[in-house]
Amino acid sequence: MANFKGHALPGSFFLIVGLWWSVKYPFKYIHQKGKSSHQHHNYPRVEIIEAAVRTLFSIIGILAEQFVPDGPHLHLYSEDHWVKLMNWQHSTMYLFFAASGIADMLTYLVTYIPLGVDRLVMAVAAFTEGFLFYYHVHNRPPLDQHIHLLLLFTVFGGALIIFLEVIIRDNIVLELFRTSLAIQQGTWFWQIGFVLFPPFGTPEWDQKDHDNIMFITMCFCWHYLVALSIVFINYSLVYWFMNRLKRPRDGEIIGIQKLKSGHIYQTALLNGSDEE
Repeated sequence: MANFKGHALPGSFFLIVGLWWSVKYPFKYIHQKGKSSHQHHNYPRVEIIEAAVRTLFSIIGILAEQFVPDGPHLHLYSEDHWVKLMNWQHSTMYLFFAASGIADMLTYLVTYIPLGVDRLVMAVAAFTEGFLFYYHVHNRPPLDQHIHLLLLFTVFGGALIIFLEVIIRDNIVLELFRTSLAIQQGTWFWQIGFVLFPPFGTPEWDQKDHDNIMFITMCFCWHYLVALSIVFINYSLVYWFMNRLKRPRDGEIIGIQKLKSGHIYQTALLNGSDEE
């Protein structure tokens, strides 16, 4: 991860998952609204596929950290020294997210596993990510430390929200909050890559300039505002799309009801005239 691509890769993973959640949860909530007693039979299948994709993302991350040309290649200790501990820390982070994906799949595939286990393991994975990053930036320049520590607000915030979901299941507010934090985490990984490892030959940032620290703090707030906007826009689009799908069907039902009512009325008139 000590380069631009190494930050863009996890950033892309979190961003893809966050964007997917910003569509999935509104769709699930709007579809089930007024139908709380009927669980859609396709939802468990979707959850299993999503968990499998997240597990695949994590495995790709582990392989990328271990088997890049200058990676540790699964060697942790060699010739009286540790081998590429930074890569090992990143691999550990991915390993916990892989465990989260596997726990999600087992929760929906094995009936005797309690439903909250998936959220609990996901919360542990998020907490582990923050725990590792907290001890990841010691003895680095001030801007490098600050930009990584800002990430901890998102990571630990996400861990707390996911833990609440263990107790309060299927709460749309908590789910959308978690979604916004996942999107921000994805965009912020990209931001870290642009700041610490500027691509395309752009000038490097002064790591000790306090003004840069002030700006990057504002930038962190802007990232979250963008994440909230994305969640709001996708929720609105899903709501509009589902209403568009319902209108023709509702119109057909109303038309049939009107036709039936008219037919009954005409039949009553005819029967009345026959009796006369």
